[in-house]
Amino acid sequence: MGVVGMGLVSPLGNDVEAAWRVLLEGGGAVRRIDNAGLPPLPVASASFDVSTVLNKLQQVGTERVSHMALMAARAALADAGGGSWNDPDRVGVYVGTGMGGASTMDHGYAALHSGGRIPPLTVPAGMANGAAAVIAMHMDIRGPVLTYAVACASSAVAIAEAAHALRRGEVDMAIAGGAEALLVPGALAAWHALRALAPPQEDDVKHSCRPFSRDRSGLVLGEGSAFLVLERERDMERSARAPYAWLAGSAVRCDAVHLTNPAVRGQVAALRAALAASELTPADVGYCNAHGTATVAGDPVECEALRAVWKEAAPKLALSSTKAAHGHLLGAAGALEAVWTIQALRTGDLPPTQGVVDIDAACAGLDHVLHSGVHRPGLRHAISNSFAFGGTNATLVFSKA
Repeated sequence: MGVVGMGLVSPLGNDVEAAWRVLLEGGGAVRRIDNAGLPPLPVASASFDVSTVLNKLQQVGTERVSHMALMAARAALADAGGGSWNDPDRVGVYVGTGMGGASTMDHGYAALHSGGRIPPLTVPAGMANGAAAVIAMHMDIRGPVLTYAVACASSAVAIAEAAHALRRGEVDMAIAGGAEALLVPGALAAWHALRALAPPQEDDVKHSCRPFSRDRSGLVLGEGSAFLVLERERDMERSARAPYAWLAGSAVRCDAVHLTNPAVRGQVAALRAALAASELTPADVGYCNAHGTATVAGDPVECEALRAVWKEAAPKLALSSTKAAHGHLLGAAGALEAVWTIQALRTGDLPPTQGVVDIDAACAGLDHVLHSGVHRPGLRHAISNSFAFGGTNATLVFSKA
């Protein structure tokens, strides 16, 4: 499947090319916030103006995650050449989100416990499929409109499922990606209780998230949205569109071991199945945009899985985690990181893992890209990993157009 459009709302900015330059140059969006009842936390938030798309009345009953999704989906469609189609029944929307309308639910519970009034549209605004529904309504899309809630793999799964729908002939165009907006007190408190969040690094807050580093201390939560527009090759020929890259294959597999602790076996299975679906060998793939959350448990498992699959080719597999710069977007992470993987193929530049001084010995044996971007003009194939709570592992394989 061809990727013919990309759009995003991200902590690094809302223009793909500009955000990409920030990423390559070692810039970051992680900042410190102080919350009542919680210690200071580093987060990465996004900024956007939905009033350019929705009037005040239209904004009522919809929430931040839906606004982000609509803005990013519209940008992706505009990038693909516009939003007109002969048959709206033949266009599909595939959205991944981890926690859906988190801010709506958080505000509702706060009102309940303070004796305030709960807004009457709390249920439709907070429902998990709200973002997908808002995209469909405001873009007049009448084909399949589906939502995937698979924790951190949600939007990667959505992209994979969109490609399957195109391959089966269910749609002629798919708008696929994800959105997440959970930087609200309740969600932050819950993640803090899980002891998975990094404390702010005192001398340099933006480097609080340090994937693969010996001194890593946890993830940084981010928010945002990213979408791709996918079409079959024959449809691109009719419209004379050139793809940014090809989605060569994908795979989704489950650890079936633990709700939060990752397991090598499930990640290995996803990686091998994705390569098989793409008809590629490990040595064909030159770059991996890693899941790399900077958790003590997660990073070594991912590196072990990559070494197990790549074997003697592992030292030549370039690896980085962009979460160090923009935080972990949970359900939207797979889509945003798919954009970076496509950009790496388009430009031959690989984004770095920021803030790392010493690679953990358990994460060694791979070609880590650190500090700033590197140029690899011969890159032909790349993968993006999204490994989720619940044990679901998704790998997307992209090839240079």
